Amino acid sequence: MRVVLAEDLFLLRDGLVRLLEAYDFEIVAAVDNGPSLLRALVDERPDVAVVDVRLPPTFTDEGLQAALAARKQVPGLPVLVLSQYVEQLYARELLADGSGGIGYLLKDRVFDPDQFVESVRRVAAGGTAMDPDVVAKLFAKDSNGPKGSLARLTPREREVLALMAEGRSNASIAQALVITERSVIKHTSNIFAKLDLPVSDDANRRVLAVLAFLR
Repeated sequence: MRVVLAEDLFLLRDGLVRLLEAYDFEIVAAVDNGPSLLRALVDERPDVAVVDVRLPPTFTDEGLQAALAARKQVPGLPVLVLSQYVEQLYARELLADGSGGIGYLLKDRVFDPDQFVESVRRVAAGGTAMDPDVVAKLFAKDSNGPKGSLARLTPREREVLALMAEGRSNASIAQALVITERSVIKHTSNIFAKLDLPVSDDANRRVLAVLAFLR
């Protein structure tokens, strides 16, 4: 699996390269700034991009903007964003076009190699990998409660959807909520129906449901 990596801190970038290579990923480019990232993504068209939000030259959202610009030229390009903090605006920008695998992890997750690598693979396969802390922030109720079709969901269905956003399997969701897998399947079917998602393979509908929720 071919990866483009963007991280401005040399030690972290080198560590991520070594980690991913140890799990049989091919690092086709490892860059430290936004312009180089955009060129690498467009030229290399990797299976997945692992991108720090803040890169030179601006150290604001250079990495995210480069990834978004690349997705316009390479539709559906899978992108996993790394950030030091939960920044809701950045997460929502990443989710805006609703195509391709997407992920948003806090950098702390990198220190769990198996979890991090699983997230990279999930995003490369077209799925989602949202950090639990990011999900919690995005899913926090405002004073008026959930909006639109999300308001149709029961509290339990919203809990299931939040765990789906983290990329969890039915078995993992069942374990977290202390319910049966059959109950999880029933809840997900209700979620698909209430969000008016078209009939397709369940993996695709899970992504569409997560995108509806995270927006």
